[in-house]
Amino acid sequence: MTRDDILDAAAQVFRQKGFHGASMSDIAGAVNLQKASLYHHVSSKQEILLALLDRALDMLTEYIGGMASQPLPADKKLREMIRGYLKALTENTDLTSVLLFEHRSLDKKTHARHVPHRDKFEALWRDVLNEGVRTKLLVCPDVNLAVRALMGIMNWTLTWYRSDGDRSIEQIADGYADLLLKGMLKE
Repeated sequence: MTRDDILDAAAQVFRQKGFHGASMSDIAGAVNLQKASLYHHVSSKQEILLALLDRALDMLTEYIGGMASQPLPADKKLREMIRGYLKALTENTDLTSVLLFEHRSLDKKTHARHVPHRDKFEALWRDVLNEGVRTKLLVCPDVNLAVRALMGIMNWTLTWYRSDGDRSIEQIADGYADLLLKGMLKE
């Protein structure tokens, strides 16, 4: 039994029951351990939650960071980043659900450790939007607001998207990119 096995199981348990609804016994049971044995690997649910949030942000930052550093115009980077982010969300639903829906369960001290990690990820998006503004490819009077709006629309997708639905995740990503880059006003 490895720490990674425990984190994988915890992500699934947290997704199914929520952080507050899940117990250490639930997590131990998911990996066929006694609760006391679980404490040899982790000290608390808070530790597990922070480890899962860090794992999710590490994965997303590496994946999206690679796209953000491509030698492409900002609009093309943004389109690729949106596609990549939605793909990552929907291919890692246990982990990304914990990131999106359970981060508020962190206590104050642990939350303070999480914020810089989250900010680093969001900076990837701000940097690409700022690059687009700087090169006069994009008009964006409030980059921070644009990033929050984009994160909101993309993150909410996890609550309603179904792989057997009308649209593929790529089609949804392209729709979001068009909405962001082209807007809704008729020219």
